[in-house]
Amino acid sequence: MNYKDTLLMPKTEFPMRGNLPNREPKMQEEWESMNIYEQVQKRTEGRPLFVLHDGPPYANGDLHMGHALNKVLKDFIVRYKSMTGYNAPYVPGWDTHGLPIEQALAKKKVNRKKMTVAEFREKCAEYAWKQVENQRTQFKQLGVRGDWDNPYVTLTKEYEAAQIKVFGEMANNGYIYKGKKPVYWSPSSESALAEAEIEYHDKRSASIYVGFNVKDGKGVLSGDETFIIWTTTPWTIPANMGIAVHPELTYVTVSANGGRFIIAEKLIDDVSEALEWENPEIIATHTGKDLERVTTQHPLYERESLVVLGEHVTTDAGTGCVHTAPGHGEDDYWVGMQYGLDILCPVDEKGYFTEEAPGYEGQFYDSANKAITEALEEKGALLKLQFITHSYPHDWRTKKPTIFRATAQWFASIKEFRSEILSEIENVEWTPKWGETRLYNMVRDREDWCISRQRAWGVPIPVFYAEDQTPIINEQTIEHVANLFREHGSNIWFEREAKDLLPEGFTSEHSPNGHFTKEEDIMDVWFDSGSSHQAVLQERPELQRPADLYLEGSDQYRGWFNSSLSTSVAVTGKAPFKAILSHGFAMDANGRKMSKSLGNVILPDKIMKQYGADILRLWVSSVDYQADVRISDDILKQVSEVYRKIRNTFRFLLGNLNDFDPTQHVVKDEDLQEVDRYMKLRLDELVKTVREAYDNYEFMSIYHAIHNFCTIDLSSFYLDFAKDVLYIEAPDNVRRRSIQTVYYEIVTTLTKLLSPILSHTADEVYKHIPAVEEASVQLTDMPEVKDLTHLTELKAKWDHFMNVRDDVLKALEEARSEKVIGKSLEAKVTIVPKDEETKAVLNEISHLDQLLIVSGADIAESVQEGKEYDHVHVAVEAHVGEKCQRCWVVSEEIGKDEKHPELCPRCASVVEEQYEG
Repeated sequence: MNYKDTLLMPKTEFPMRGNLPNREPKMQEEWESMNIYEQVQKRTEGRPLFVLHDGPPYANGDLHMGHALNKVLKDFIVRYKSMTGYNAPYVPGWDTHGLPIEQALAKKKVNRKKMTVAEFREKCAEYAWKQVENQRTQFKQLGVRGDWDNPYVTLTKEYEAAQIKVFGEMANNGYIYKGKKPVYWSPSSESALAEAEIEYHDKRSASIYVGFNVKDGKGVLSGDETFIIWTTTPWTIPANMGIAVHPELTYVTVSANGGRFIIAEKLIDDVSEALEWENPEIIATHTGKDLERVTTQHPLYERESLVVLGEHVTTDAGTGCVHTAPGHGEDDYWVGMQYGLDILCPVDEKGYFTEEAPGYEGQFYDSANKAITEALEEKGALLKLQFITHSYPHDWRTKKPTIFRATAQWFASIKEFRSEILSEIENVEWTPKWGETRLYNMVRDREDWCISRQRAWGVPIPVFYAEDQTPIINEQTIEHVANLFREHGSNIWFEREAKDLLPEGFTSEHSPNGHFTKEEDIMDVWFDSGSSHQAVLQERPELQRPADLYLEGSDQYRGWFNSSLSTSVAVTGKAPFKAILSHGFAMDANGRKMSKSLGNVILPDKIMKQYGADILRLWVSSVDYQADVRISDDILKQVSEVYRKIRNTFRFLLGNLNDFDPTQHVVKDEDLQEVDRYMKLRLDELVKTVREAYDNYEFMSIYHAIHNFCTIDLSSFYLDFAKDVLYIEAPDNVRRRSIQTVYYEIVTTLTKLLSPILSHTADEVYKHIPAVEEASVQLTDMPEVKDLTHLTELKAKWDHFMNVRDDVLKALEEARSEKVIGKSLEAKVTIVPKDEETKAVLNEISHLDQLLIVSGADIAESVQEGKEYDHVHVAVEAHVGEKCQRCWVVSEEIGKDEKHPELCPRCASVVEEQYEG
């Protein structure tokens, strides 16, 4: 007889190799054909809603690792919530307006000048839809479950109509106005920008000290003094209208190098060093407020520059006398308004000087720095020129420097309802907690939001102008435009004349001749996405406002979180979200930002083709995503190894359930073997740990808890020693069925716990579990957390045994290295407990040799050659006897069975009963 054929070896069709890149697409096709999203929603219908509102990625280009990190994190949460008593719809979205699409068309040689605005916008829309389709395909390849057939897209008619209503509500509440103010302006984009569209990069700039000669000292100064200003933007000198001093600072007249100069007293040492003054002498002292309204001569033009008071002046750098150009700076603007200074901005939308800057017309602002400094030098006003490298605002799209430029723009007056926003911020749950402080400070320091853009591709600002240029924006016009957009889309704004866009019969006292014009600017794209709380949460019946959660990258504190909060509080008085969760950025192995120039870009598509989506998803669960995260080929190989261990655990469990029918063979809890009850307890503890981690969005804790359970509790202990029961005993042996009962619970529980993370693998495992009814694990609920207090004694006893086992394993390892034994089954161990607790535990545990995977285990009062460990002394020796040819246990009983002399009595009995009886 071939004894190998009598062993109950594992059998399963669940493959050892994941082969994920090939298997996952087939599973995704299956999900699509069975409409898994709809099935999940139908199953959870009537449960409390949990709404995670998707922040819209921009529809341009393939997915990068930031996209993958974001969408997979969202999928973890949505899948988990749908398995824990909630109805958790997930409506993905896309942001589709703005400059990048215009630039993409320009690269494709689309000649915008040869078509109307409406025709160009149709090209933009066509391009955007292709990008949406491309990204949708890639998101689905990640295994992200959602209503992919019905996403929200900011260019759709319904969305644009809802956005117009948000704008109208804000206007109705008095929060929208038009004004000429300095705003961030991008000459490279030829458009105004919001703060959220600004990045800071190093820039080399000319640093100049310039003298402004006093013209009228107003009885305070003698008239032969010179105010010194310092600036790193020489090109703004033609727009200078004044010099700001702080009312409370002390200013001094310094005699140096043959002149009399006025600067802040605190900066005399810095200025003396910079201008190389020898023996400067203070000859007069004044407070800033004494100098108010002194006039100086502009160093380039025949006009005065007024000395004004400004609280924004500091002594951090410069001279304490601040060059003031109200057309080129926010602080300058406000102080200029206070003193009635001209808001001069002699730079056009492309960054070139106009005729308002005589002598520099047609020059690009940055190139004019040289000509302006040379002119200042000729006039004797340039006191010092040097070059510095400093952090400077850049356009986040073009990466080119921006300027401050005063133009007529539309603004949302944040300061009008700032206190309400700050109050709402305090009512939101923030993870990480610092997010609250970050957004609070941003809003606290924010004045107005410039919402107009000088572009073609976006939602038009729905404002009409009367003959006298009075803006017309009221409930009647907003309602009419919103209805037009809902029916025709926003392109109608560019296809029709103003009169044809107004309600029929519309009149205005400001247009006696019935002539109207319309606004040509579009809205900031942040206003687009920031209106999603109305266009999506409020208007889609399966969702609700406020959402339970917004989850985006940490850059969205200044972006989507900010714009959504501002528009929502403006129109509803409430935040659009109950909680904010943010994540960091994906970096390379060295913590560097990924860029093509560095050659360190890792694309999700490449990972999925090489490793599979589940490896990428497992990586997401393995990182501390609230900070910046690292990814590399080596990191992915490590994650793949963890995946392999988890998969092998599933395969072993399934293989040993091949003859187990849960409808017939389940052993009741009270009849389980004690070690099996302990492992069931360990499983229940894992459920509690994992459920709490999911609830707190701590996915890394899940990754480690499940990995440790598979490798330590199962692979190193429970799965290992149980082979001697599962393979060797008769099929219906009570100990065998007891283990199988717990194996069945482990495999079903682990599959459900891992389902949100390993979405493909969990579904694959579930199909191989005996007697499950559901077509997918996604149509089940998470295991419930149990009260384990009644198992305190069992836990204490077996936890202590596991510590003793560690001691014995150390002893066996040392004996192996000393060549006393080879495999542990060749050993006999004698164990001497060091204390009464250990003695009691060991005496109560049966089948000790099996649990320790040795051929003999004795508990003794003393031992001569034992080694001391934490809880026991252990002596290891080679077991006397021969090896059973069926179970490999060494026994002195081998040869006593005449029929089966090569077997131990246990194996002989099983063989005779099962195969010969």
